[in-house]
Amino acid sequence: MSKSLTSLLATSVAFSLLVGCANSNTGSQSSQGTTEAPKGPTPITIMANLHTPEVPNQEIEKLLEERTNTNLTIQWVPDGSYDEKLNAAFATGGLPQAVFMRNQTSLLLFREAFRSNQFWEIGPYLKDYPNLKNLDPKVLNNTSVDGKIYALYQERPLSKQGIIYRKDWADALGIPAPKTIDDLYNMAKAFTEKDPDKNGKNDTIGFTDRNDLIYGAFKTISSYFGTPNNWAVKDGKIIPEFEDPAYMETLKWFQKLHKEGLINKDFPATSKNDQQNLFNTGKAGIYVGSLQDVTTLQQKLSGTGMKFELDVLNRIEGPKGPGVWALPGFISAVIFPKSAVKTEAELKSILTYFDKLMAPENTNLIFYGMEGKHYTLKDGKAEVTSDVKLWERDVKAYQALMIGGESTIKMLEPTYTLPVRAKAEQQVKDNNNFLIHDPTPPLDSKTYTEKGLRLQEIIKDATYKFILGGIHEAGFKKEVEKWKAEGGQKIMDEYTASYQAVNKK
Repeated sequence: MSKSLTSLLATSVAFSLLVGCANSNTGSQSSQGTTEAPKGPTPITIMANLHTPEVPNQEIEKLLEERTNTNLTIQWVPDGSYDEKLNAAFATGGLPQAVFMRNQTSLLLFREAFRSNQFWEIGPYLKDYPNLKNLDPKVLNNTSVDGKIYALYQERPLSKQGIIYRKDWADALGIPAPKTIDDLYNMAKAFTEKDPDKNGKNDTIGFTDRNDLIYGAFKTISSYFGTPNNWAVKDGKIIPEFEDPAYMETLKWFQKLHKEGLINKDFPATSKNDQQNLFNTGKAGIYVGSLQDVTTLQQKLSGTGMKFELDVLNRIEGPKGPGVWALPGFISAVIFPKSAVKTEAELKSILTYFDKLMAPENTNLIFYGMEGKHYTLKDGKAEVTSDVKLWERDVKAYQALMIGGESTIKMLEPTYTLPVRAKAEQQVKDNNNFLIHDPTPPLDSKTYTEKGLRLQEIIKDATYKFILGGIHEAGFKKEVEKWKAEGGQKIMDEYTASYQAVNKK
């Protein structure tokens, strides 16, 4: 998110000029028409992000056209230059009919364009389509502007966060899988002090962590304590997570880990690669992050010749029960410019295509490829070909066209040869039962856009200082007051005003 915000802050001023320029080009193009859709294949132009070195083989595209009765023209744009091409095409009125966003930040840049009626509001139409109506209202809301839906989203798991640990160490010490925050602390202490690898040396620690307060251990553990996700609604107002008492409880917990040597001492300066190396070389026994990382950790440990067993868990009981922070639920989205889609009939034809795209057989086609060539069925699940070059050349790029995902489409499940990875995937799904959502994705704060990243550094530094023992509770609160004085209070006020405006509708 920090990288995305950097991009957003760097381009927001320039982009506002692009919006103004594009405003002068729309004119009567925003008027709605009622002409009938053509009876033959529907021609649709699409701009999509290319994540592979080369444009994909068109075999799947042709099959997709046959199944959806369309004539597709796909403009594949390399990921590295996508936003630049997107902004240039928008400024000159050269966007195609369906435009995929590079990421969540790209979508934010179009908010003023949505408000100025340059893109179709599609929310009212979704109920008329058998598949599109199944899109998750909560995720749609996270893409919305002023309560209005302009985009179809491409799903990503709401939360992949959890714990990966050395089960062989736990078994050797007679420790069951932790169920509470206290259990997790006790496991870390035992892994540090009781020679879990039985080599007679004092050379292990509990946690391995890195210089990332979001995707490292801190935010996930914080959510176990019941901390809000970035922001919270309290008495009708938006407040930051670090004003919630659970944030301070998390700080004290990590300070205790650090003081007792149960976590790598230099974690604020440790990269993800070095964090994983501590785990993969048998120096640390607990890794908090994406549950899907268990595949990488398993593979690297397997190459060491050590005997080991990994396990995963996602449910930790805190003071408020289980809880885990959630992402907005989408990685990309597609929007429909009125400069290219001139009539309501055209829009409905394009929405019909995306509705057909969400049919399981078509989603499977763009996600896995062709059965017998790119994947085979094994016990009713998709086993992707071992020919990585073939799959990347023919299939991978088309995943960028996907709408929705496995929670809204009865698509094939993948086959995982590693049992612990299969277990991790089930736990990713189980996380949906106790998510902690951020209330601000559909809200606006101009000050956050302009200053949010810089201001967050104040809290980031104060968090590390507290954990390392440089400041105490009074010192942390002083830094929060500094954050407020330099713009944080204004962010709170703007988000609160936006929240109240949206919830009055």
